Amino acid sequence: MAKAKLEAGMTFGGFVLKQLLHTGGMAQLWQVTPEHSSEVLLMKVPVLAEGEDPATIVGFEMEQMIMPRLKGPHVPRFIANGDFAVQPFIVMEKIDGESLLPKLTSLPLPVQEVVEIGRKVAVALDALHHQRVVHLDIKPSNIMMRSTGEAVLVDFGLSRHLDLPDLVAEEFRLPYGTAPYMAPEQILGQRHDFRSDFFALGALLYFFATGERPFGDPPRLKGLKRRLWWDPPPPRMLNRDIPLWLQEVILRCLEVNASRRYPNAQQLLFDLNNPSEVKLTKRAHKERPDGFFVRLKRKSEPFESLIDHPKDASEGLAQAPIIAVAIDLATMSPELSEQVRQTVMRIVERSKEVRVACLNVLRLKRLALDSTLDEEGNNKHISRIVQLKDWARPLEVPQAQVSFHVLEATDPAEAILEYARENTVDHIVMGARDNSTMRKLLGSVSARVASEAPCTVTVVRDRKDQDASGG
Repeated sequence: MAKAKLEAGMTFGGFVLKQLLHTGGMAQLWQVTPEHSSEVLLMKVPVLAEGEDPATIVGFEMEQMIMPRLKGPHVPRFIANGDFAVQPFIVMEKIDGESLLPKLTSLPLPVQEVVEIGRKVAVALDALHHQRVVHLDIKPSNIMMRSTGEAVLVDFGLSRHLDLPDLVAEEFRLPYGTAPYMAPEQILGQRHDFRSDFFALGALLYFFATGERPFGDPPRLKGLKRRLWWDPPPPRMLNRDIPLWLQEVILRCLEVNASRRYPNAQQLLFDLNNPSEVKLTKRAHKERPDGFFVRLKRKSEPFESLIDHPKDASEGLAQAPIIAVAIDLATMSPELSEQVRQTVMRIVERSKEVRVACLNVLRLKRLALDSTLDEEGNNKHISRIVQLKDWARPLEVPQAQVSFHVLEATDPAEAILEYARENTVDHIVMGARDNSTMRKLLGSVSARVASEAPCTVTVVRDRKDQDASGG
């Protein structure tokens, strides 16, 4: 199980902790070396303290799934993963450069430096998108510069790989991202559009060129949605040194409707490399924000009508049935557990493209405060993920087609139903509670799910219970 406190000199997973480099809200970064080598590497370890946001765990799982699939100079070279059952971590190369974060102390930057940053990030995004990944958290601290000049994109905890389960979207309803850089469609829950990264890059270039964030740093969803109808001051209004062509590029990246942004990173890069070829529109000549009545008209329109739903970015998404398996780890007998597993295996055999989502509900108390740790000091959320993975291992479902979710709720049946509704589940499989007095008094979770679910439900009974009841 994950260690409560890490210290220099510790060894696990074949790596020696040398120096703590950074502690953030969701993870620590350690300089490490392999046990039998002097190579300097970087280890990322999630922060798993009492009361920690479950998004920390989900984001780290997402990053563990994505990073081994990434290649090239624009992402850190992946070395190893650590299992949640022992100690979760990601080991990667240590980039011999620094992030763009220190640039914030000297804004606005010279125009040519802003353009050069834009070029390098566009090249990195092009490489990432060709690997079918939308980053969804482009910001200064997540862009590093190698000593050889290439931009390196880091931190894939909020990213979307079009060939992998999207754990963030499946488990959380609120949008996740960094407020100053989030694209409108991302705020509305759309996480599969490559052009969301161009919006974030546009916000970053605006910030670096003017010293002002185009949309501020709103702390609430209401403030985030304001950017769907309230346009920022044109960059040249804040800095007259910005050329017309660069204002055209920045404002095109910041278009609310993704169909009006650059269709791909190659075209964005072309404009940044060829200023004289940039076609100037009214965006380039804009001198002030839109007037009150123009903004009011936009605000009166449904937000969703402003968002383009692209075919190009979603064609690769797997169109496959989703099977949710609700597993009660606390009370399910070994016999019933195996019967549920056999039922799922029969369903999987009928569809090679099936997605299996293994669910467990961590039941919360209605009145008292809940601890995130069990009696032995282990994180409950992680313990149950480990148990779910152990349960699913005999299914032999490819990693890209199975995911694990611990739902925290006071009402288990409602949690399962909400998951099924929000994720368009096609089939729910679950075990029935045994014939106990508790079942008669409290009712059956499976009975409620079966009666209210928007999809097919298979309730598996323990054969011993069936024999005892004569059924």
